[in-house]
Amino acid sequence: MREAARRNKDARFTALLHHVDLDRLRAAYWAIRPQAAPGVDGVTWDAYGQDLEANLRDLHARVHSGAYRASPSRRVYIPKADGRQRPLGIATVEDKILQRAVVEVLNAVYEVDFLGFSYGFRPGRGPHHALDALVVGISRKKVNWVLDADIREFFTNLDHRWLVRFLEHRIADQRVLRLIRKWLSAGVVEDGKMSETSEGAPQGASASPLLANVYLHYVFDLWARWWRNRYARGDMIIVRFADDSTVGFEFQEDAQRFLADLRERFARFGLGLHPDKTRLIEFGRHAARARVARGVGKPETFDFLGFTHICGKTRTGRFWLKRKTISKRMRAKLVEVKDHLRRSRHLPIPEQGRWLGSVIRGYLAYYAVPGNTDAVAAFRTQARRHWHRSLRRRSQRTRLNWTRMRRLETRWLPPARVKHPFPERRFDARTRGRSPVR
Repeated sequence: MREAARRNKDARFTALLHHVDLDRLRAAYWAIRPQAAPGVDGVTWDAYGQDLEANLRDLHARVHSGAYRASPSRRVYIPKADGRQRPLGIATVEDKILQRAVVEVLNAVYEVDFLGFSYGFRPGRGPHHALDALVVGISRKKVNWVLDADIREFFTNLDHRWLVRFLEHRIADQRVLRLIRKWLSAGVVEDGKMSETSEGAPQGASASPLLANVYLHYVFDLWARWWRNRYARGDMIIVRFADDSTVGFEFQEDAQRFLADLRERFARFGLGLHPDKTRLIEFGRHAARARVARGVGKPETFDFLGFTHICGKTRTGRFWLKRKTISKRMRAKLVEVKDHLRRSRHLPIPEQGRWLGSVIRGYLAYYAVPGNTDAVAAFRTQARRHWHRSLRRRSQRTRLNWTRMRRLETRWLPPARVKHPFPERRFDARTRGRSPVR
């Protein structure tokens, strides 16, 4: 399938559902996180696996006979770093299995079509690959202006009719298209009340990331590449991760025209840019000098994938794109750590140490990039202080002094060290000289 899609960019695939066989469904089940929350039917991963083969055979038969019916998603909310609530749709285990299997088949087609500057939720690509590409693009291209574009409630406003039309460019198997329509229109259950979904895709569903990428591939990626080739007078870089996009320009006129045209483009497909989070700023190797000459202060910063990007300098005075953990995200994570330690202070110290150590290791695995050591060290220090305070409150006659606390820290908490190479090195190793933004 992948070779056929690569050879013929206009080919439409008429027979795909037969690839969703028992082996693929079984692999999809084992790929699901066992601790994942159950859907509206209350069936957990463990419960479904009690009679796994029989359940999979029944699901396979219903899918291929057309008797399969998608269950509504269970609506839950999780807090965002800015204090708002993010709605998630929790699908049933059965729907998760089928969606994962179908997505694996469709990925064979769409991975050939997706452009190089699209990084979100794609096999073999992750947030740090997008971050590397952005650093390399700004450092090596003539970037003087950056557009930080944020789509307002993208997953809520995704238009079902346009999405199906986009899918039909490549997918002619009506059975697969019917499955996708069933998932989109299955509805949501919130506080025991069922509501229909005429637009949007449930954020958190296994199929939603691929569907979002397909939608933005046609609405944004292909159009942005065409715009760059036709209208851009200078250098222009593009990096997109899901619905977050960062575009760099050499000339301010290009940036302003692109932003105006992008608003019109999104409006045509039912989307809009967030008025408060979308910004066009002066940024790059010449921004600091140009702004000082005009007397307007230091260059502004922008956030992308958990990091605040800053115009910095090396010790020798050369331009350096510095990345620092977004402050509100670090504060929000520390609040979570403090609350958990408070609730679990009665547990044995080794159990608390293992949990806190795993949290810090996960934090370092993402945020410990070159130039961000002070921020990750500050996170570790604050987490240690919360743990120390929690342990001292276990008893009024505690003997936990800082000498003993340092022994516990050394035993359970990993040191704050850089976990990632410099972005230029990793990017060059991955791309072998290919463009970072094409």
